[in-house]
Amino acid sequence: MSQKKNYMFTNRRHSEKAIMSTVFGVLCTMSLLAVVLLSYSRSGDIPTGYGFTGLFAAILSMVGMVLGVLSLREADRFRLFGWLGVLLNGVTLGAVSGILYAASYL
Repeated sequence: MSQKKNYMFTNRRHSEKAIMSTVFGVLCTMSLLAVVLLSYSRSGDIPTGYGFTGLFAAILSMVGMVLGVLSLREADRFRLFGWLGVLLNGVTLGAVSGILYAASYL
């Protein structure tokens, strides 16, 4: 006897906001990681552009966090990219907050 194959078709799709949030999260995490590694390799003697890159990563991460939260509130959408965007942007915001907190004691 042949086995019956069950397929489930759905109208759910990935949200554009969620995908954009994930892209922002990846870009912010990678740029902040690059800034920290380059800063460490130069023993803390960094040009001003590194600071602006960190600030831009923080601002873009806030935008990505808002997009991720908004995408999680949409109905009939897959949630993978929404949660991934919130996670990556949260890690970036936490890292920037940690860097600023550590710098306040120097």
